[in-house]
Amino acid sequence: MPRYLISFEKGAMDHIPEEDFPEVGKAAHAVCQEAKDAGAFVFAGGLSYDDGDVEHAVVATDGMVTDGPFPESKELVGGVAIVDVPTREAALEWAAKFAVACRCAQDVRRFMDDPDLITA
Repeated sequence: MPRYLISFEKGAMDHIPEEDFPEVGKAAHAVCQEAKDAGAFVFAGGLSYDDGDVEHAVVATDGMVTDGPFPESKELVGGVAIVDVPTREAALEWAAKFAVACRCAQDVRRFMDDPDLITA
């Protein structure tokens, strides 16, 4: 089946009051559990952008590593989910559920088909 990346940009949740984040987390986890129960869940998670976070790095073709953070970076990903579903419409349905749970719009993109890279 096709796999789809459902994601939102860093900062997309900035409008949410800090005290609401536990509720948002529970809602997002509930959607993940629903996707697991449906057999559609592959992976999900948010990305860390804490000040001084050196988990973000760029590796050049010559092997040179530059550690982040990179405040000038554009379109940084804030969070992702990967679903394995039969149709684009099904991916859009999961994205709608994540949009409600995370209180922000979700981007949906299909992974290119490459049978050599797909694992069970």
